[in-house]
Parts: sequence; structure tokens; C-alpha cells
Amino acid sequence: MQAALPRILVVGGNGFLGSAVCKAALARGMEVTSISSSGAPFKTPKGHSPAWVSKVDWQAADAMRPETYLHLLPGATAVVHTLGTLLEDTRYKKALSEGNIPALAGIVASNVLGSGPSSNPLASGEGRPNSYESLNRDAAIRVCEAFVSSTPSVPLDGPRPFVYVSAEDIFRPFIPARYIETKREAELQIRHKVAGNPDYRAVYIRPSLIYHPHFRPLTSPIAAMLDLSATIHRTAPQGLPTPSGFLRSLASTFPSSSSPQSLISASPLDSVANALTIPPIHVDHVAEAICIAADTRRVDVQGVVDVATMRGLIGWSQKGQTQADVHIRTNV
Repeated sequence: MQAALPRILVVGGNGFLGSAVCKAALARGMEVTSISSSGAPFKTPKGHSPAWVSKVDWQAADAMRPETYLHLLPGATAVVHTLGTLLEDTRYKKALSEGNIPALAGIVASNVLGSGPSSNPLASGEGRPNSYESLNRDAAIRVCEAFVSSTPSVPLDGPRPFVYVSAEDIFRPFIPARYIETKREAELQIRHKVAGNPDYRAVYIRPSLIYHPHFRPLTSPIAAMLDLSATIHRTAPQGLPTPSGFLRSLASTFPSSSSPQSLISASPLDSVANALTIPPIHVDHVAEAICIAADTRRVDVQGVVDVATMRGLIGWSQKGQTQADVHIRTNV
């Protein structure tokens, strides 16, 4: 029996990355359904509706309530989960899209240093709808559970992929550690849900800083600086001291304050070192890599997909690195 036309279900398809995934999937000949709390079609920060928007099936659903989207899962050949938040005060997304530096600075300060919901490391986000636990972890686990429990109504030519948008650990100490911790907790739980089931495979997309010069103008200068840093580190002669190497050495001199079960490095200095060495990535490149991962025929794409792997998947090459140098990591 011939496999059906690929249909992906994008959770959060009207968001910054989710909309890029929808657009890229349509360009690759896929059918696309998006679910979000509002069900509203994507609009640019200026309020425009691109032509491709009319080709997406926009549905209102709550990721935490599977009964609102269960009917969509049998017809999906893959699910892409893009829902998540960098800060628990989600107003930062509007500030980024508008290029509002004072507003963004105030939100970051209140969340990290002041009175924001994530500023207290002892406060639990369990149960709060906009918390890291709810948006970055629990919603993805709930969708994954429902997807793995569904029975496909279309013929397939490979395992059904569940693609979870995670992240590299590059934002500490400017962003609370709970952000990346909940991402890693979600990866671990998704791996457990899919383990032992040959009809499904899990993919964890780990982008660094995702930028776009028009939709998020404030990210462009930061991306330029981080890209320069990554290039300098990559081309530095072996044995030459580098800023990232110094930070990692410094981090290793401090006693570990994290528990043995921690899924991230105890020191935020390691996170800063990661930011200096891992290049930023354009939102359209992340979306292209996600669409490749969501192809049921790409059984080789599973586990952790980092920036280098994403570049390899989309055919990116650079001096000293070619597509053949990139390998898929299967560990969390």
C-alpha cells in the first residue's frame, strides 16, 4: 500500500518557530495542521497574513487537554511540538517582535533578578499555566502520550516521528536554570514514552539562539556577535587558550552544587562557554531541519539534533566541516 501524503501536526504553529515550520512543510509538499490555544492563523508582527497561511488547517486546542485534539492524531504522520517559553513572563515575545529594548530589559530583570514568577529558585511552577514546567515540559509530555497512544488511519512508510523543540544550554545566568532543566526533563520523559515502540521515534531539536532580522530584530546583532565568537573558537589553533576554555576551566574549580540527578551542568559558566562556541541559527534553517526530521522515511534522524547536525541535514557546509562530518546523536 502506498504511503499517504505526509501530514504534520504542529503544536504552536502560529508562533515564531511554529509558523516557520508550517511554511517550510508546505514548501516540501506536506499537508499541515496547526493547533494553538486560540486557533488563530499566523500573522506577521505588522499584522500581515502571508499567502501560505491559507493552506494551513488552523485549529484551536489545548496541549494539556488531549481530548481537544485527539481526533487530529490518527491522520498525522508526524507531530512537531514547538510550544515553549524562554521566560515565564511571556510578554517578552511581543517585546522581541517589536524590537522594544526597554520593555525586554525590564521583563528580563524582573524575571531573573526581581519579582518575576521565575525569580525565586525555591518557588515551584507546578500547575501554573505559564510556568516552565507547564509550557516546556508537561505540555510536550501530554501531547507525546496522546500521539503514541493513537492508531494511525493512514498508511506509513516508517515510524511516526515526534519532534520536540528543545534547546542548547546557552542562556544561563541571564535566563533562569529552570528553563533548560525543564527542556531536559521533557526529553527524558519523551524518550521513555517512545522507548521500545518501533512504530514511533523521538527527535529532540536543540537550537542555539534562533534569530530573524525582521520578525525579531533584536536578535540579529546578538547573533552576529555570537557567530563571530563561534568562528574564532572554531578556527583557533589547537592548544591556544580561548575564552570558552578559560570559562570551562574556571567552572571546574568550583564545587558542584547540583544533585547527581541534575540534567545540566552545575555552573552557568559552562552555559556561557556554550554560547561562545555554538553558532546561532536562522529560524528558517531550524524549520527546514525539523521538516526533514518529521519525514517518516528518515529513520536515521532520531535522538538529539544539535546545530551542527541541523546544518548537515539541510546541506549546510563550511570550511573544515562538511555534511559527512555530521552525526546524529541518540543520547539525551
